[in-house]
Amino acid sequence: MAADRLPLSPPGSSDPALRLYRWRQAPVVSVAAVAIASGFGQFGAVAALADVAEAFGEVRGGASVAEQAGLSGTVLGVGLAVIRLASLGALPLAALADRRGRSRVLLGCTGVGLALVALGAFSPGYWWFVAAFGLSRPFLSATNAVAQVVAGEHTASSDRAKAVALVAAGYGSGAALVAVVRGLVPASFGFRGTFALAAVPLLLLPLLARWMVEPDRYGSGVGGGDGGRAWPPPIGAAGRHGHLASLGALGPTGRSRLRAMLVVAFAAAFVTGPANSFVYVYAEGVLDVSPAVTAALYLAAVPVGLGGLVLGRWGADRWGRRPTAAAALAGVSLAAMSTYAAGLPTTIVGALLSVFTGYAFAPTVASLANELFPTQFRGRVAGWLVATGVVGAVAGLLVFGVLADRLDGFAGAAVVVSAPALLATLAFFRLPETRGMELEESAAMDVGDRRPGAPEID
Repeated sequence: MAADRLPLSPPGSSDPALRLYRWRQAPVVSVAAVAIASGFGQFGAVAALADVAEAFGEVRGGASVAEQAGLSGTVLGVGLAVIRLASLGALPLAALADRRGRSRVLLGCTGVGLALVALGAFSPGYWWFVAAFGLSRPFLSATNAVAQVVAGEHTASSDRAKAVALVAAGYGSGAALVAVVRGLVPASFGFRGTFALAAVPLLLLPLLARWMVEPDRYGSGVGGGDGGRAWPPPIGAAGRHGHLASLGALGPTGRSRLRAMLVVAFAAAFVTGPANSFVYVYAEGVLDVSPAVTAALYLAAVPVGLGGLVLGRWGADRWGRRPTAAAALAGVSLAAMSTYAAGLPTTIVGALLSVFTGYAFAPTVASLANELFPTQFRGRVAGWLVATGVVGAVAGLLVFGVLADRLDGFAGAAVVVSAPALLATLAFFRLPETRGMELEESAAMDVGDRRPGAPEID
């Protein structure tokens, strides 16, 4: 397992250089594999939503959403909102990675989350299903947050966007796998069999643990922003004292960056939450397509998503993090409007465009989030971004579900939830461009917080 060593030790220190990895090496690939398991576990609730609604509701073939899908848009929206809202529990779990170590938290959260998804196979009713997935959600959401942090800390600037894109591709592959399985298995397999399959990646976690390595950046505390103390700051200076979710020590520059990132996270989730969650119900319950068709759609989304990841990674390294992320977020909004605008053709185009732009957005904004904040806060920042995304997704799901019922359709609701994301692209103007910088440079905060020799960034 060869690794690159970069000269990132402080001046006059006898510490060895950081051990960093290429994006295709085992410590990074193993994190991407965990993301596959997380994607499979989290997306099961969405992929099987039409089956769940039919099993626990009553399909009567009328004109309303409830008569077509089995449960009303409001009930479905509230259920999905509860599941998303449970992801707020990811905030302290992701923050725990700043105290207990990245790998330990990553593996623990994945294992507990997958076990709870598997238990969802025994749900006797709709709200039991919501409870099972709601309990699993904090752990799997924390898995996603910490995985992005580990990918960023393991790599140099030239590989960081690629590594983060690989983790995002893993999550997307796991999510697509649920849809493929559901479309290929017999109808008797049902949503219960799909949920039970979460036990398979759960059993593989010990093997993945053998390939994981704790990032050197975490162990050394290297990451910029030492609050006036000697550089590099020990992880314990921020990670082992104080409230887990506290970010008060970031300083004015860090808090300004965080506010801008939280606006982006909220707006992106406000549109992607309902746009992605209701597409199965819309296609199968309203447009009357078969599960095999939706499975084919999501199978086609795999190469489309990979194309988006490649473009996002390339744009982030070529054009910069800010313009690429802003353009991708605007594309997500337009795609959501197209998905529910008319019949099956626009739904297919809109859904695939949503996947393409969403996956172009993911590695770019995740790289930016890693690069803007010091190591000793990076887990907590990731947790706050997840929590803000949860609030945005919950709000979007509720607004979308209620409007779909009142308007007897999804098109108008899609326009409403897409508007904030278009406005949020302006928030990127408040952030510095970090392309080409190492974390030790881009995470520097105020004048008193920068290590000797680190460049200023505007």
